Amino acid sequence: MSGKLEVVRAGALTTIQDLGRFGHAGLGVPRSGALDQPAHRLANRLVGNSADAATLETTLTGVAVRTTQAVTVAVTGAPAPVRIDDRPAAWASAVHVPAGAVLDVGAATSGLRSYVAFSGGIAVAPVLGSRSTDLLSCLGPAPLRDGDNLPLGEPLGHSIHTDMALWEAPPQELVLPVLLGPRDDWFTAAALRTLGAARFAVSSHSNRIALRMNGPVLERAVHGELASEGMVLGGIQVPPDGKPVVFLADCPTTGGYPVIGVVPESRLAAAAQATPGLPVRFVPMRRPRLSLSGRSGR
Repeated sequence: MSGKLEVVRAGALTTIQDLGRFGHAGLGVPRSGALDQPAHRLANRLVGNSADAATLETTLTGVAVRTTQAVTVAVTGAPAPVRIDDRPAAWASAVHVPAGAVLDVGAATSGLRSYVAFSGGIAVAPVLGSRSTDLLSCLGPAPLRDGDNLPLGEPLGHSIHTDMALWEAPPQELVLPVLLGPRDDWFTAAALRTLGAARFAVSSHSNRIALRMNGPVLERAVHGELASEGMVLGGIQVPPDGKPVVFLADCPTTGGYPVIGVVPESRLAAAAQATPGLPVRFVPMRRPRLSLSGRSGR
């Protein structure tokens, strides 16, 4: 018989996330899914789940849940104190939680988001093929509230016990490579130099939709209107205030402000752990041009 989780303390913002909701951009549905995918995958692997099992994604202040049956748990992502019925437990390791015990994941000591995996995964009903909470379109389960009850799935694999789990620590400075385009020609040469030379900082208005920046303004060379275009994960859109916005998993699928460049998806996991005020540096790169032979030109 599958167990349940009772939410004792929901935390500042705790959502249910898996690998995301693919194939529905044409309907205006974002991908969503865990912002720090490596941390999500590691937590699932430690407890014996497949990578697409749903985990809890906490924000800054953690979460506390009570289990109705014994379960194996792993906490990864932003380092945080882990306690089981007020007894310290290991972080980034598979730990046993007895039936009726309270698992308490405390406030992050660095970074922003922790990931909590339970053997069997969180078995809420999928919506459009995913169990992820989407804060933009409000699809999937709502963010956790105190007193919520969440179903657990049946464990399918065996947990991994290890003395060391390799992970990338939350950054002290967020360095993001940028593939320029498609609308970099809408900005002045000075703006492109500023993008690569200036230091920005993460705004407190950032969320799962976008990483917003404080810092210098990027001046536009073209001041006309731009028809709405398709938007991609990692796109850097520049609204009228000139402050770049890096789109994350819950971003809209279309947008009407020019995109000066795109951060490769593989480099966005660090952005998930970027706290307000963290220094940000962009490293612009132009896409290689192809010759008629199909080889990169110089």
